[in-house]
Amino acid sequence: MTNSFRTLDDVDVRGKRVLLRVDLNVPMEQGRVTDATRLERVAPTITEIADKGGKAILLAHFGRPKGADPKNSLRPVAEELAKVLGKPVAFADDCVGEPAQQAVAAMKDGDILCLENTRFHPEEEKNDPAFVAELARLGDIWVNDAFSAAHRAHASTEGLGHKLPGYAGRTMQAELEALNKALEAPTKPVIAVIGGAKVSTKIDLLENLVSKVDALVIGGGMANTFLHAQGVSIGKSLAEKDLAATALRIMEKAEAANCAIILPVDATVAFHFAANTPSHAYGLDAIPADGMILDVGPQSVERVRSAIDDAATLVWNGPLGAFELTPFDRGTVAAAKHAAERTKAGKLVSVAGGGDTVAALNQADVAGDFTYVSTAGGAFLEWMEGKPLPGVEVLRAK
Repeated sequence: MTNSFRTLDDVDVRGKRVLLRVDLNVPMEQGRVTDATRLERVAPTITEIADKGGKAILLAHFGRPKGADPKNSLRPVAEELAKVLGKPVAFADDCVGEPAQQAVAAMKDGDILCLENTRFHPEEEKNDPAFVAELARLGDIWVNDAFSAAHRAHASTEGLGHKLPGYAGRTMQAELEALNKALEAPTKPVIAVIGGAKVSTKIDLLENLVSKVDALVIGGGMANTFLHAQGVSIGKSLAEKDLAATALRIMEKAEAANCAIILPVDATVAFHFAANTPSHAYGLDAIPADGMILDVGPQSVERVRSAIDDAATLVWNGPLGAFELTPFDRGTVAAAKHAAERTKAGKLVSVAGGGDTVAALNQADVAGDFTYVSTAGGAFLEWMEGKPLPGVEVLRAK
């Protein structure tokens, strides 16, 4: 897999100015980083470049600023990154022009420099050729380690790959290898667990997956739409009833592709959308008219477990119920723990991704037991939909 992409194994960085695109878009409160996971993920690539005598020049965006805005400065992130790395990280007040050029010129081999937020310049998101050229002046090679931004064709995530020799960083490489194991060249049978609230946001995903996997578990509010399409009375449950025809079309496509669709056979129902509100498990033929399905029921959990038992590879995106409210996290947690046990036993390759999914796996305390957990939301989803990612395509070995 990585043979088709250029990586750090294919270049000697000693003495080179390495423009390194990283994901530093971390959560902050009152000027402090509250979760350093993304910094920890990019640390190995930064450290490797610095230790091999390269000049690591970090490019990143932060937030969605409209022009230069001190609230979206990367300076406090760079300070936190220095603590994670255990090495000094210099900072430049701009990513192009005099401040950036002077800061790069002052670097010695092995130094680390963080440039200011690339999105302070609207030309970044427009992938403006003149802006790409300005960035390219600062480096000899470009390394992309930000898979989470690889679905965007921006100047620092894709444009630089046309101006400088481009390579995948170690985080990007790990992501591409994991994704390849999951869907491109998986060990079969493959099962996908897809949950979340809405079918409308995942039509492309479902249509791509039914032709690639052997079984597809559908949970969350999405499952209600499929059940409604089949004539099940779902009470006051969240559902996109106008998408009933779409749901049936996806089921027909799955049948034609010999992909088993696994829907809930029972449900945990409550009468209020609130944590710890009284709830009860009902068969699908007995959902109360004023009830809301907030999680899969115990029989459905057993079905998901046995489907995971039959699989060699699992791809997971989205929770099975309203996992943010107890006790409606039970189905997701039980399935996640079962997948983690199978993975630890060497019987399953498990790859998961998406914001809610990562949160649910952390809640189940099993994120570390999956083969790979992607922190890239949009890019992970677009990759699962079968769409080419500009920031990845530009790294392909010519």
